Amino acid sequence: MKPTSCFLLITIPLEVKRGLWETEIMDSIPSLLLRAQASATEKMSSCFSVKNSGKLSSCPAVVTGCACGYTCGSWDIWGKTTCHGQCSPVDWTTACCCHLT
Repeated sequence: MKPTSCFLLITIPLEVKRGLWETEIMDSIPSLLLRAQASATEKMSSCFSVKNSGKLSSCPAVVTGCACGYTCGSWDIWGKTTCHGQCSPVDWTTACCCHLT
């Protein structure tokens, strides 16, 4: 047998096996995504926003995002519960808050 024939005899079964493995993975992806989505929605019970004048807006929950006035796009989160608008001046700051359970 020529070396090329031996190479083909080895790679053909590997290609078939790889195809089956990829099919199993692709078939399991939708169910994994559904489980992850269900888990995420169970952990996030309620979200709301708190708007205050000035550079700071505090939440009674975890801050998940911020927005601030005068077209300021620069903000940071202090201590998991407070939004801080980093521009000067800032007329308002909104904190997006979520109770995580």
